[in-house]
Amino acid sequence: MFLPSPRQTQILTLARQVGRVSVDDLAERYAVTPQTIRKDLNELCDQGLLTRTHGGAILSSGVENVAYEARRQLANAEKRAIGLRAAGLIPNDSSLFINIGTTTEEVARALIAREGLLVITNNIHVVSILLPSPRVEVIVAGGLVRRTDGGIVGEATIDLVSQFLVDYAIIGASAIGADGALLDFDYREVRVSQKIIENARRVILVADSMKFTRSAPVRIGHISQCDVFVTDRDPPPDFLEICRRDGVEVQVAEDNPAEPIRDSGM
Repeated sequence: MFLPSPRQTQILTLARQVGRVSVDDLAERYAVTPQTIRKDLNELCDQGLLTRTHGGAILSSGVENVAYEARRQLANAEKRAIGLRAAGLIPNDSSLFINIGTTTEEVARALIAREGLLVITNNIHVVSILLPSPRVEVIVAGGLVRRTDGGIVGEATIDLVSQFLVDYAIIGASAIGADGALLDFDYREVRVSQKIIENARRVILVADSMKFTRSAPVRIGHISQCDVFVTDRDPPPDFLEICRRDGVEVQVAEDNPAEPIRDSGM
């Protein structure tokens, strides 16, 4: 049975707080060599507790999500690019759901200057983002507000969503399985997401490529329920084949504005 050392336990705690840890920072923090930290990270990754990245590791799985402020910082340039790309799919004078997530919030930011939009959301950060726009009408779902991230969940939220049939849904996921499963951590949030998918004519999934390295315990649905998947890198080949099979359009947004935004094999 694997028992993490005290330093490895502290590294895991830090990863849960900030989402990503680096070899250099950890070596400085614990006054040990980078080689020692790499050994720690490799052992934690072998147990499926972390996933190695270039120069460090990220939290890969568990029953709790990474803290909200940490999620905001993870892949933030990539999320901005995804938000811009996804917003480009939403025409003026349309209606849409935007659910909980730091990537969906980037879509909201990219929609501020639009006209004639009706946005229904269970994310108080989306409300704050769009509130200054006089040309975007926002309806916020009622229900329990999660203090951890400002998400609104529960039966009242589902009831509100059920009253609408909108043109588009912008949804996120905490993890994406190799078999196309879309996963999250809070079953209450998942129930709202499922109802959002059910009540939208066109579903757009926005998620950065890190989601392929993570796992979460609650199933939202399957990528086949989406019409478009906007991400920052080409998905794994097996996943991309599932998208081709099920007619899901994959769009890859570059985080370098100088680079063209392109479709990926669709």
